[in-house]
Amino acid sequence: MATIEDVAKLAGLSKTTVSRVINNQPYVSEEKKQLVIEAMKQLGYVPNSSARSLRNQKTEIIAVIIPRVMNPFFGQFVESLEIVASQYHYQLIVCQTLYSAKKELDYLNLLKTKQVDGVIMTTLLNGWEAVEPFLEYGPIILCNEFDEQANVPMIHMDQNYGGYVATKHLIDQGYNKIAFCCGNVNSNVSRAREEGFRKALREAGLYLPEQYIFRNVFTFEDGKNVLRKMMEMVEAPTAVFTGSDEVAAGMISESKRLGVRVPEELAVVGFDNQAITELMEPMITTVNQPVKEMGHLAMEVMMEKIKTRRYKEREVHLLPLTLIVRDSSKLANYNVY
Repeated sequence: MATIEDVAKLAGLSKTTVSRVINNQPYVSEEKKQLVIEAMKQLGYVPNSSARSLRNQKTEIIAVIIPRVMNPFFGQFVESLEIVASQYHYQLIVCQTLYSAKKELDYLNLLKTKQVDGVIMTTLLNGWEAVEPFLEYGPIILCNEFDEQANVPMIHMDQNYGGYVATKHLIDQGYNKIAFCCGNVNSNVSRAREEGFRKALREAGLYLPEQYIFRNVFTFEDGKNVLRKMMEMVEAPTAVFTGSDEVAAGMISESKRLGVRVPEELAVVGFDNQAITELMEPMITTVNQPVKEMGHLAMEVMMEKIKTRRYKEREVHLLPLTLIVRDSSKLANYNVY
């Protein structure tokens, strides 16, 4: 196996000069760089990235903490992060918590033990007071999730508006018995969507029975289960804002099995605008989140914070949400009672 000494000997240069070229340090002529590069190619020499990282005090690795790998939203988000990371010659490791607060802290320890240069968090399962101490070891960015107490960069959408515009659409279509589904009950994202949902109902003077609220609903199967529960009610909802395309798809799937017509007997609105929304019949009305743009921006911000080392400052990037109306909630000359 070739060594740095072998490269120096073949290139006719000192070991120090070869080291400067490998570590992209200044004050090396282009001619000498080419000699080193050519010698490395001939010898098949590959620099020890671990040793180089120790010298630079960088791992060139970013951790992204997500709740579920199987959720298409987070899959698309991770892909967009990786595209930008690779442009900066950084690698990405994906840390799945499955909504475990303990796992979240375990993954944050990667920052403390210098195994990663920064952490992007898409959920916040612990209180900010438990997360903040990790800032002593490197940058943390909240992306999708947010916290008013956090003194870090945050990239998210106006979830309150998302909940409001989705619910107002259902009301404008004539629905007045509207249910609500949310994911993690402790998430500020879920809380904000519910606030928007309730605001739209208040403005319309509509009553919200407690049994119309379903919490900790995440998956396709969860959607099927909620649909069955709703149809067992004496006075079943005529519409539902799910807060998730996965859940909405599960509801529509189960509605077919039970013979519930969508949208005539039950309107369904999702959230995220994932590919499944256009694969279902009927296609799903949803709130579009610019997930690719969010991922790109998150990684660009992370790279800037690693470079400047100024990341203990509150910095909010708010991205727009838009409602996409499709057949799962759109009525034509149909009275809803």
